[in-house]
Amino acid sequence: MNSVLKKLFEIQQELKVPKNQRNNFGNYNFRNCEDIMEASKPVCKKHNCLLTCSDEVIYVGDRYYIRATATLYDLDSNESISTTAEAREEETKKGMDASQITGASSSYARKYALNGLLQLDDNKDADTTEYQKQNNVTKKTTNQEMITEEQIKLIHVLFGKIEKSENQIFKNFENMVAKQNVYKKFKVRTSKELTKEKAKELIELLKSKLGE
Repeated sequence: MNSVLKKLFEIQQELKVPKNQRNNFGNYNFRNCEDIMEASKPVCKKHNCLLTCSDEVIYVGDRYYIRATATLYDLDSNESISTTAEAREEETKKGMDASQITGASSSYARKYALNGLLQLDDNKDADTTEYQKQNNVTKKTTNQEMITEEQIKLIHVLFGKIEKSENQIFKNFENMVAKQNVYKKFKVRTSKELTKEKAKELIELLKSKLGE
């Protein structure tokens, strides 16, 4: 088993699969199963390995799933290693017949089985939950006014006052780590990442600490 694991490790380091496919409607680039298989051929040949994909239909609850298996075979040692991924078939999908729905589920499952085996990161692909979360956060932030220069300056001044205060309640503001903890409360790294509304909240918080 050590032989195939070593070769898999080397393949993972060498394999590059650019996202050359384009979805103009969703405005994003992506890679598909065919791209991964094509890019892997010369790398696998170099290490005398064979990469395959297969799938099967399974029934879970009251729904059908496609379970895909990606397997890397070491032709020198006859060892192999596999990963699996599953995709649920939609009952209906506009513009697609039953065979197309199954085919789309198969491609999706195979892609993520290959991702798992070859350590390809698709977190920012548009068909992942991670992408959707990030995209929603971006949209929300874009729709809100960001912090103004005046607010940034005022926050800087208020932090300066707190740092210079001799009041024991402010001692925890005397280093950058403590200041970052305040930003962490607002889920930002610096004041420039605050929205105008959040900046107003932070200013009120700092003023209340100073008794202003």
